[in-house]
Amino acid sequence: MSRFDNLRMKRLFFFNFAFLIIHSFSFAQETIPQMADTFRADGKIYVVVLVLSVVFACLATYLIIIDRKLKKLEDIFSNKK
Repeated sequence: MSRFDNLRMKRLFFFNFAFLIIHSFSFAQETIPQMADTFRADGKIYVVVLVLSVVFACLATYLIIIDRKLKKLEDIFSNKK
């Protein structure tokens, strides 16, 4: 494959992908999110928000713990050299 063909294939892929994304967003605008309205009317939206908040807090805590352990390991290895 020549360089021109490779560039042409990349452009074709990009434009097809962009068309697909834009096309899917146009369909997404037509639907009405009835599930969110139902959750809000029943008061269950607070449960959903609480669960998502707990999951996010757990992930953030896990990442902070991993970062601290990694810093300790980096300090140990930098002191040995």
